[in-house]
Amino acid sequence: MDTAKLTDWSLIQSFLAVAEEGSLSGAARSLNRSQPTLGRHIQTLEASLSQQLFERHPRGLRLSQAGTALLPMAREMQQQMYRLSLQAAGQSEELAGTVRITASVFAAHYLLPPILADIRRAEPGIELELVPTDESKNLLYRAADIALRMYRPSQLEVITQHVADLPLGIFAAHTYLARRGTPRVAEDLWNHDLVGYDNNDLILNTMAAMGWQAERSAFAMRCDNQATYWQLVRAGCGIGFCQSGVAQADDTVAELDLGVEIPPLPVWLTAHRAMRETPRIQRVWSLLAKALKSAGKSTPAALKSRPVIDPEAPEG
Repeated sequence: MDTAKLTDWSLIQSFLAVAEEGSLSGAARSLNRSQPTLGRHIQTLEASLSQQLFERHPRGLRLSQAGTALLPMAREMQQQMYRLSLQAAGQSEELAGTVRITASVFAAHYLLPPILADIRRAEPGIELELVPTDESKNLLYRAADIALRMYRPSQLEVITQHVADLPLGIFAAHTYLARRGTPRVAEDLWNHDLVGYDNNDLILNTMAAMGWQAERSAFAMRCDNQATYWQLVRAGCGIGFCQSGVAQADDTVAELDLGVEIPPLPVWLTAHRAMRETPRIQRVWSLLAKALKSAGKSTPAALKSRPVIDPEAPEG
């Protein structure tokens, strides 16, 4: 057995990609390498072990018994390589470079763009990348440097900070209210079209906690993508819920005062422990935290003229 081959990270990386993608072509795309290169890497590993790692089947490749036994060790090596990469990246002392931020599709669409524009003006040497996704990105694998979450992350080896509580409200398009009338109390909602989530039970759980017993069928329109959800409300599909700071600045909708207090939406910033103290990430984190805290305290009159980040202001 050639043990040197087993410590070659490029070979192990190719093995993991083929195991996860189920084909050489899929692995080549995920690693941005050529398919012949991936094939050679697998052949080299198999030769060093004198065992076949994959078996062919009609839809591609699947792990053999030997490949299955190797997989946990390969993943452990992957974890160690990522930790090494994080530790090395965290040593940079420059207030320059790239900071990759991930957030929900809704936050990326409606909340972050003006904030990121202010950060770019404050720190032109820092390049920003925004990853809109409703999936939880793994910070260990450098899928992002900073994650904005609406829940407290529990992943190991990360630092989290609760930076704001965003108020929520009940809203409807002017076109909808002109057509169906305006509800005056909470009980009136059941005589109106409601826009809710489809498989996501967040709204139902929140309503239950407030003493409103409802089922999925109570929503005349359902959609789990929150950015699309808000467009449905704006288009007049029914009454829905939204971050007050976003909705109150929208002339197409009106807020409904039904005497209901909806629990605010908590906002957390998260970064991997090894990267948090990197100057550029620390600076972007600080500016994000300050802007989000301000967004949580904004009054309706101030929402249309958002505060601009002062590049000379002390970090908070």
